[in-house]
Amino acid sequence: MKPIIHLRITYLALTLLMIVSGLASRKYDYLLIEIVAENAGDALWAAMVYFGARFIFVTKPPLLSLCISLIFCFGIEFSQLYQGQWMNSIRGTTLGALIFGSGFLIEDLWRYTLGVGIAYLFDALWNKFPKQTTS
Repeated sequence: MKPIIHLRITYLALTLLMIVSGLASRKYDYLLIEIVAENAGDALWAAMVYFGARFIFVTKPPLLSLCISLIFCFGIEFSQLYQGQWMNSIRGTTLGALIFGSGFLIEDLWRYTLGVGIAYLFDALWNKFPKQTTS
């Protein structure tokens, strides 16, 4: 069993990596093949949510983080159906747009599911195999 502090550091690093990768996938989308450019940002955002949930719930089963992440991502997407002035003014900021998006797209639900699912599988495989330590 890995010490909790090491797990938290790992999940924090993965969360930050997903943020950087997601922003890069939007800024440099012209370098990516079309299908990756269209889907990577949302999938990486969802993976960031998963790793952030693992950071918070590090002692709980990963399945809890998977469920929380999907509920959170889907909740944010469905919140885009609400177009109140105050909410749209938040979405009009860079940070607000990154967190809350702007308009509901059903395909985003698939992207979020893919991102959370891949993060969950990576997490499961990464933690399945014991790490060898050097003396």
